[in-house]
Amino acid sequence: MARLRQPPLIDLHTERGASVTSFGGWEMPVEFESIRTEHEAVRESVGKFDVSHMGEIEVRGPDATELVQRLTTNDVAALSPGEGQYSAVTDERGVVLDDTVVYDRPDSEGYLFVPNAGHDEALYERWCTHREEWDLDCTVENATQRYAMSAVQGPESESCLESAADAVPELGRFEIEPMSIAGVECLCSRTGYTGEDGFELLCASDDARAVWDAVDCQPCGLGARDTLRIEQGFLLSGQDFDPESNPRTPYEAGIGFVVDRETEFVGRDALTGATAPEEQFVGIELTERGVPRNGYTIENADGAPIGTVTSGTLSPTLGIPIGLGYVPTADAEPGTEVRVVIRDDRKAGLIRNPPFENASTEQ
Repeated sequence: MARLRQPPLIDLHTERGASVTSFGGWEMPVEFESIRTEHEAVRESVGKFDVSHMGEIEVRGPDATELVQRLTTNDVAALSPGEGQYSAVTDERGVVLDDTVVYDRPDSEGYLFVPNAGHDEALYERWCTHREEWDLDCTVENATQRYAMSAVQGPESESCLESAADAVPELGRFEIEPMSIAGVECLCSRTGYTGEDGFELLCASDDARAVWDAVDCQPCGLGARDTLRIEQGFLLSGQDFDPESNPRTPYEAGIGFVVDRETEFVGRDALTGATAPEEQFVGIELTERGVPRNGYTIENADGAPIGTVTSGTLSPTLGIPIGLGYVPTADAEPGTEVRVVIRDDRKAGLIRNPPFENASTEQ
């Protein structure tokens, strides 16, 4: 059995009583106090996450733009230094291998893109293989071990950073700039995975503790990160899509907006004319007690199986059971009655468009 990778702060987390779990080949903190406490901190004020399990791939050189452009679905050439974009990596079938954020680095020529946990080695190899196949002049480095990443999330995230940093750069959504925290040089982006305003901080692994300690707010684990992203309807790679066990195109997965078919990328031809998929990624709100979980069957109102839950939880914000999954487009209209089979018991529910907080207020 392969040894789990560990983030630079794992000893600090365990010393402070965090429970840990394996995720994407990493040993990560799942909660420090409780998922509810940490979830509420992010929704109501601010919390910090160790997200050093995310990967970092750097691409530099004369043909860096062409390589990243041809391997991601969005328009990399439209970026200016200091800008980023959400994107997807697809194979020749148009199936999503991973979703990612691509940055045009503000501090040097080239790009930095962020694969999901456990995908850095596969995507590094993919970039290197295609670089050689297409005879492109650029360097590709898997820099995951060199970096630590933390996320500061919540409506008070900016004021929290202002207390820790020499100066917080004025950043729009998906912009990235250098900044200094506790004397440590960082790259700061206005991004996150919670649905709240927030920032993600990249620094050298050896400086992770100085940055973490300087940001004075509630530490949060992967448990709260999961409940927060489910409430927003954000995809989890390997669970809400997987190229082997649950292959999905960007259009099926609800991220068709990251596909620019005016650019040439691997999978573009397969996605031509595919903007109206047979199945769609939807939210489900149960109207009976029970929690929808990964793998549970979704039925229509007549009891016919129509799909499968991919993620679910009891929403800490709303106090209701919610889930995500795929159903036929004909059954994807918000308000459509469905059933989720929980241990042979059929629980009534409704199709909702995430974010669930918005969907509930629209009832």
